[in-house]
Amino acid sequence: MGDAILLGNRYRLEERKGSGGMAVVYRAYDTMLDRPVAIKILRKDYSDNAEFRARFHHEAKAAAKLSHANIVTVHDFGLDAGRLFIVMEYVSGSDLKTLLRQRGRIPLELAMQLIIQACAGIGHAHRAGLVHCDVKPQNMLVTPDFHLKVVDFGIARALTTMPPGETSDVVWGSPLYFSPEQAAGQAPSPASDVYSLGVVLYEAITGRPPFTAATPQELVRMHRDELPPSPRKYVPNLPQAVEEILLKVLSKEPSARYRTADQFGLVLSRVLSDISATHKEGTEQYPRVETRAPTQARIPDERRVTPGQLSKPSLSTSERALERVAPKPLNSSTEMDWLTWALAFFATIFVGGLIPFWLWVYFALRYP
Repeated sequence: MGDAILLGNRYRLEERKGSGGMAVVYRAYDTMLDRPVAIKILRKDYSDNAEFRARFHHEAKAAAKLSHANIVTVHDFGLDAGRLFIVMEYVSGSDLKTLLRQRGRIPLELAMQLIIQACAGIGHAHRAGLVHCDVKPQNMLVTPDFHLKVVDFGIARALTTMPPGETSDVVWGSPLYFSPEQAAGQAPSPASDVYSLGVVLYEAITGRPPFTAATPQELVRMHRDELPPSPRKYVPNLPQAVEEILLKVLSKEPSARYRTADQFGLVLSRVLSDISATHKEGTEQYPRVETRAPTQARIPDERRVTPGQLSKPSLSTSERALERVAPKPLNSSTEMDWLTWALAFFATIFVGGLIPFWLWVYFALRYP
């Protein structure tokens, strides 16, 4: 970079890593703590907006409180030479969008493993009361060993304070990935993040997002009004369970989707477990990423669904996957039968024992 720039009298900017309509990202070095960091410097028009600065401060503090293996840690934020910046942990590798551009599409099991990790991080934020609002593959960093971390919590929420004409198309700008309710200008919810996660998974599996158009306005209309094409149109051998899940999370109504990223991740974990037992993904082998359910609890193997259960007609495959994470009934029908007979037996003994007593009372009163 020529002469190194020292930001905030502490962070030495070393290499420009990327840029967009919202910010420029640098690899930098924290001279105080002797560690590499990533710094995102926001555009000057954002930095000059007093309302945005206040909201950015609030959202950055909330994001800094998030501590999770699948969330990029926020270390610091500030203002230098009239430019807002946010300091984050440095993650080696590339974002998921770059990976998709390089490969076109990625193997099914790897795609599911990555989105399960994204669900774990975003689900953690949902439990903390935060909605990401801008879930897209550009905001998912993937390391060389396929560990995924979600970035940019809080920034998209801060941008909602900007007047509509002043926000760039990168914000709600990710028209390829935002939910129908966001497209309609409504407040996002955890279910909105779930929709966006579904779009990312759809793209990772098929090699293309469910909706494409020449203009953002047309994309808005498609998200609001059109049904997504079946992913089997592009991947004919896609397991039915995965298709069901994708079409569910891409429902227009938030109430028809999984309500949180945790719930979505649990269902994906179950279906991935079934697929892994029966399906080999091509000849190219990838290291198996250790993934946990979004609640960080391991799910016992003995609760896996059998092929017979998968063919049960009363529920869809994805609904059965969700059903398997719910508590099981405490009593079987056999246990209830024994309990019923025992109660009936004791009731009979009790009532039968009272008959002689009441006969004695009757005769004692009638014939004193």
